[in-house]
Amino acid sequence: MKVLQVIDQAFRTNTEEQDDTILWLIGSMRGVGADLMLLLSGHSAYYAVLRQRQPPLSLAEWQQTQPADIPKDVTNLITKGVPIYVIKEDLEERGLGKLPLISGVKVVARNALANLYEQADQVWNW
Repeated sequence: MKVLQVIDQAFRTNTEEQDDTILWLIGSMRGVGADLMLLLSGHSAYYAVLRQRQPPLSLAEWQQTQPADIPKDVTNLITKGVPIYVIKEDLEERGLGKLPLISGVKVVARNALANLYEQADQVWNW
């Protein structure tokens, strides 16, 4: 069974955790053989952009000493064989359309999403 994972929210739980929980979950599921695809939509389109690790977050005297490394997490998923797509229009709406993307991330136009969804047996929206 092929499952399309759709992430719309970005930086979920990154204050408390060292990674995006859904990216971690997808990696774990792939590690035990799940057949997955990932679509980055909405604000999570930022995850496709080739950037350095996020700087540590400080709140008052507390500092997140091990911030999330989203580019590494996305690259690891690609290495594990998870196809990753990002919606072109979501990149453009956020001013990210001309920035370099992480190698292996595929851009898909919003009007072509039906074809992507048809490849999956299930769609999980996060």
